[in-house]
Amino acid sequence: MDLGLISVRYARALLKCSLEQKVEDAVYADMLTLADSFAKVQQLHSAMDNPMMSSEDKEKLAMTAMGGNPCDLSRKFVALVLSKDRAKHLLFMANSYITLYRKHKNITSGKLITATPVSKQTEEKMKQMVEHKTNGTVEFETVVDPEIIGGFILEYDTYRMDSSILNSLRTISAQLK
Repeated sequence: MDLGLISVRYARALLKCSLEQKVEDAVYADMLTLADSFAKVQQLHSAMDNPMMSSEDKEKLAMTAMGGNPCDLSRKFVALVLSKDRAKHLLFMANSYITLYRKHKNITSGKLITATPVSKQTEEKMKQMVEHKTNGTVEFETVVDPEIIGGFILEYDTYRMDSSILNSLRTISAQLK
């Protein structure tokens, strides 16, 4: 069976159940933390894939990866996933839930990349601009990357506006070749 299909089915069921119980925000926070843990700790993948590790140990590991104190529904969800021997799909299920939750709540993920830190006012203006364009809420992240030299890069949904000096230099270089 297709990995994406399995993950989306479980994520849809989790979203439906979380909406019925009105705990979708808590589950969302747990899934964000879980996905972040998988991204930061590469050994988590191999631990969840390890057939020698018991389900109880995998469950404890998943609870820790969700911040140590996940909501009851998240606990039950992980227990169900492990009982069905689908631990290796847990990251994909968490990411699918995040995507479905954002779509349900009309939340867009946005990122502003600058060469130097920007003021809160500038960050807020950019966030409001994206919210206006998308007619929804924006989860906004600001990243400082000195390699872009100056200017900024704004990303949201599939949109990318690159007004960095690095991009301008690349364009000029390409034109000169």
